[in-house]
Amino acid sequence: VGLTSSLFSHKSSKREWKPLEDHSCTDVPWLLLFILFCIGMGFICGFSIATGAAARLLSGYDSYGNICGQKNIKVEGIVNSGLDLTHKKYVFFLDPCNIDLVHQRIKSLALCVSACPRKELKTLADIQKFAETNGSTLCSYELAPSEYTTDPRAAKLCPKYPVPESAPIPFFHRCAPVNISCYAKFAEALITFVSDSSVLHRLISGVMTSKEIIMGLCLLSLVLSMILMVIIRYISRVLVWILTILVILGSLGGTGVLWWLYAKQRVSVDVVETQIAKDNLQALLVYAISATVFMVILFLIMLIMRKRVALTIALFHVAGKVFIHLPLLVFQPFWTFFVLVLFWTYWITVLLFLGTTGSPVPNEEGFVEFRMVGPLKYMWWYHVVGLIWISEFILACQQMTVAGAVVTYYFTREKKNLPFTPILASVNRLVCYHLGTVAKGSFIITLVKIPRMILMYIHTQLKGKENACARCMLKACICCLWCLEKCLTYLNQNAYTATAINSTNFCTSAKDAFVILVENALRVAAINTVGDFMLFLGKVLIVCSTGLAGIMLLNYQRDYTIWVLPLIIVCLFAFLVAHCFLSIYEMVVDVLFLCFAIDTKYNDGSPGREFYMDKVLMEFVENSRKSMKEAGRGGGAEGRELKPMVGADEE
Repeated sequence: VGLTSSLFSHKSSKREWKPLEDHSCTDVPWLLLFILFCIGMGFICGFSIATGAAARLLSGYDSYGNICGQKNIKVEGIVNSGLDLTHKKYVFFLDPCNIDLVHQRIKSLALCVSACPRKELKTLADIQKFAETNGSTLCSYELAPSEYTTDPRAAKLCPKYPVPESAPIPFFHRCAPVNISCYAKFAEALITFVSDSSVLHRLISGVMTSKEIIMGLCLLSLVLSMILMVIIRYISRVLVWILTILVILGSLGGTGVLWWLYAKQRVSVDVVETQIAKDNLQALLVYAISATVFMVILFLIMLIMRKRVALTIALFHVAGKVFIHLPLLVFQPFWTFFVLVLFWTYWITVLLFLGTTGSPVPNEEGFVEFRMVGPLKYMWWYHVVGLIWISEFILACQQMTVAGAVVTYYFTREKKNLPFTPILASVNRLVCYHLGTVAKGSFIITLVKIPRMILMYIHTQLKGKENACARCMLKACICCLWCLEKCLTYLNQNAYTATAINSTNFCTSAKDAFVILVENALRVAAINTVGDFMLFLGKVLIVCSTGLAGIMLLNYQRDYTIWVLPLIIVCLFAFLVAHCFLSIYEMVVDVLFLCFAIDTKYNDGSPGREFYMDKVLMEFVENSRKSMKEAGRGGGAEGRELKPMVGADEE
């Protein structure tokens, strides 16, 4: 085994790691492919605008295919099409509350009008008076205002009354009811746990009344997350001890309770012998034995991992120092979120354009719908792939930026020689050299995510229709793809770190990072279990603190009925903020670990091969060396202050 390990180590050491010594462009073909893909996304946007989709979306159109506020071209076979509606700039629905819950759209005749009714109109006479006074005809085009009260077709061609008070939606020229109560049925369909519209109204009123408190509590969660990132390095050891004590007490307590219940049940069986009591006794025995075996295995794992926990604590301590030297890291989630919001806004806008793109086609009711025909109708698939790939590309850029900044910090011996802004220097290296690597890594995640989303969609559509075997297979496939996606995401992140260190392409970096991770498998397990649990405790702390503050503040409000929804909103936002910030912390710890593993593998502290690591990590190496020496495994190292540590085998 030792010979095999030595050969494997020698094979993986053929190419020396040279941190920050060389920069070269990586994965250029993938960058060109990504640029071509983005050009395709731009073509979809340009095509939808050129075919009039933007005008139809912003200005609105009626049920006959006329765009409001302009002259129109006649649609063959459609009456009332091709009208001059220059002075009628708003879309008005005759029955705005008639909502199709299946297709999630308003199922009503739409007309272009010159003004929205600013007050409720209760009768046809009121509608006629509104048309004569304001010049805005709310009935179909073939009816003159003078015929509203006399023509029998008015019952079908005029709006359903009472006509609610409405106002135009800014920028979109649609008349929407001021009182949104008629949309309660639609909202209830989306919020399935609300069965009574009065409950929905009280929940919404609670949110609107306490909006200032909600904003304040959201800001509080933001501040708490930033504070926790600074102080977590000082409390990391305490958190580890808390975790250890909770695990020990929980496993001992659970096992003890099961054996106590078994003993108590056994006494009862001796008194009253029934088949049910015997079955319960046997079940308790199985549970107690299983819990005991689990407890023993857990204790053995903790015994094996106990030394590696010290490395996790040291890495968290150094990560805190990284944030002190690189304060702009704290704001990294803001920039990423801002860019994602901009892209998602663009994507949704183009998606809405696609919804109104195409040729006018009469539907079964004799009205006009715009549909794409031929290969163009599949453009939205391309658009969906673009959503996933470009979103993953933006997130990967964040990972590469953080990795580049942390690598610069770690492999700079004199911290006073750090660049003025390592984050901006990392962004510059990313843009100049490594966008192709990021594009390739994000594409791999996209290839896994798309099949998983398709399977999830199929599972949702077949819910209640498929048999148990098919349901189980679908869930198993979804779970496997999810696990594969998480593993690839973790490997990608380490590949970006390797690229930031050595400026190698994605495949080479992924292979080098994988070799390092395999050699340090136990350390990786310790960091990903203990470290993740510590960060989870931090998230729980922020959510609980924000929730407690919310309860205390909302409890003094008396002008609304229910404040459960505001509290849920605040807690969800607090968890989201804590997750965004602490995920950056987790990213920094993972990058530091890979740098540390490379440092200990290729350096040993001797002249010419000095360590790059921080003093805290050096103390950890020194303590590990002393422990090995005391165990009789450190012979021949007396002449050196520090000994190289290759992988996890030497701890």
